[in-house]
Amino acid sequence: MRDPYFFTGLKKIIVEILVVVVVVVVVILIVVVVVIVVVVVVVVVVVVVVVVVVAIVVTIVVVAEVVLVVATSAIIVVKVVVVGVVVVVVAVVVVVVAVLAVKVVVVVLKVVVRVVVVVVVIVVVVVAVVVVVVVVVVVVVVEVVVIVVEVLLFLFLFYK
Repeated sequence: MRDPYFFTGLKKIIVEILVVVVVVVVVILIVVVVVIVVVVVVVVVVVVVVVVVVAIVVTIVVVAEVVLVVATSAIIVVKVVVVGVVVVVVAVVVVVVAVLAVKVVVVVLKVVVRVVVVVVVIVVVVVAVVVVVVVVVVVVVVEVVVIVVEVLLFLFLFYK
């Protein structure tokens, strides 16, 4: 004979087992979901950290390249400025040398002009002295000739 409560007790046991299984499955699912969420969060955090690190590295590289370009440009500007200063210094030296050369030429020309003036004065004085001497000699000679002619005429006329 059958126990009328047998199936009822069995049903209760089955229901309790099913409840335990369902609870275990739900707990496992919750754990799996939590693990998945944690893994996703960790992956997202890792990706974000990697992206941030890459962005920082790229930014540093770009800033370094910009600094390099600016430094190169600054070096070029410094070179241009140095060349400009050298050109200006050379131009100033050339101008100073040219001015000094002109001054030297002017001094030399002054000396030459003074020497020429002195030589001309000496030549003029010498020529004047020579002319005076020649004139004096000519006058003396003419006087002597005149005296000789007068003496001869006097002698010719007086002793004739």
